[in-house]
Amino acid sequence: MGVELQPEKNEPIFRELRFRNLTIKNRIFRSSISGRIDNYNGSGTPARVNFEKRFARGGVGAIISSHVPIRIDSRVLPNYATIDTDKRIPFWREVGERVHEVDGCKFILQLSMSGRQQDIGGIENQRNRDLRLRPLSATGKGDFFNGLPCNAMSLAEVRDAIQDFGRAAERVVDAGLDGIELHSSNGYLFNQFLSSAINDRQDEYGGSLENRYRFLGDVVKEIRNHVGRDVFLSVKLSVIENDNAIVPWPLHYLYPRGNGLKESVQIARWAERDTADAIHVSTGSTFPHPHNPAGPFPLDMAWKPYQSILASGQHTLRNYLLMRYPWLRWLVRLSWGRTQHFLDRNGDAIPVLVEGINAPAAAQIKKHVRIPIICTGGFQTADGILRVLQNGSCDAVSIARPLLANPDLPMLLKEGWPGPKDPPCSYCNKCLLNVLEHPLGCYDERRFRRFGSQSYEKMIAEVMEVFADKTPLGWL
Repeated sequence: MGVELQPEKNEPIFRELRFRNLTIKNRIFRSSISGRIDNYNGSGTPARVNFEKRFARGGVGAIISSHVPIRIDSRVLPNYATIDTDKRIPFWREVGERVHEVDGCKFILQLSMSGRQQDIGGIENQRNRDLRLRPLSATGKGDFFNGLPCNAMSLAEVRDAIQDFGRAAERVVDAGLDGIELHSSNGYLFNQFLSSAINDRQDEYGGSLENRYRFLGDVVKEIRNHVGRDVFLSVKLSVIENDNAIVPWPLHYLYPRGNGLKESVQIARWAERDTADAIHVSTGSTFPHPHNPAGPFPLDMAWKPYQSILASGQHTLRNYLLMRYPWLRWLVRLSWGRTQHFLDRNGDAIPVLVEGINAPAAAQIKKHVRIPIICTGGFQTADGILRVLQNGSCDAVSIARPLLANPDLPMLLKEGWPGPKDPPCSYCNKCLLNVLEHPLGCYDERRFRRFGSQSYEKMIAEVMEVFADKTPLGWL
């Protein structure tokens, strides 16, 4: 039996979304996602251009870049393109132009500093040799899960970072891109300042919620001082942190949860006051986090890429051993899966409420601000997207993993399909684990079963596709 196409039903997904200073052709954003496909020194590659073009061709209204470091010593992983110097402007201009060629797709650059959440320190951060070269954070405490070490920023270092964000914003404008997003969520530097569970400062950037917001607010103001009010500026927030989500359940109540909706509503209102044009709603005070990206943690393979970060933190060897040996994995499941619930569907474990998992929180934020709300959270069906748009939870959705699995999903929805034609994203999170060492892509071989004995080869060919396009690029 064929699928009945319903383009009229899906039409609300493809209505224009007007921000104060930017118009997006539909309600689907490609969320911040990418892999180690650039040069070690932070310069970009043709593979990055091809990666972004693939999603533009698939029909998204706008692409939010992966986290783009404003300083080389603040990157989460090496081999990500940076915007730490004017030398990077021609590359990002090329990316924007190639994306713009595809039916008016927009490109928004996400500015980032890692803080203590730095999975693989580059040669600029030789943590074990010199304590002075540890990543800078709001705190001097390592994170609970990996024990990634860091140094608390001095006031001078805080001010330097604020100025660096302003200079990076100028480069975004000079590159002709369509806007900026501040990566203020998922455990990175802004989140480390905002969080009541992480920020232990005693100066004007710590203590009260107003003080913890100050760093983000100062950056927003600095960006406006550099580029003015006409540049689109989104703030991505982890509106429910659940900082204790990976603590074993007997100890759960001994650890703080971090910010919840009450605090995040106030943060969103302050961001709006300070001229943010949108709030992008996420959850979790780390990345990965049991709720972000939602879904099972594939422990049978997690230990292999985890070897890449063994030297990075105080607890990484412990975690590696717990994942490496099957008879110990139940301890990880006890901690990581404590707040997750699963259904058995066609023999596969699928988390309940993955699609739209953040929508209830987004709806609460939307009640208290006038600027548009973007919501991330496993969206890949017309019904799932329509539900949150029509019930007022948000104004647009952002998608990451399901677009890795099916980059043409927006085009299919526009044609009236209820979801992907090919097997949907299974939320298995194998893409997340592979990104530490390998190109980002869908690594769920089950989705390629229709190719029989060639399933693995087909999967790898799809992953490697971004390296195949030899189109000459102008900035080289």
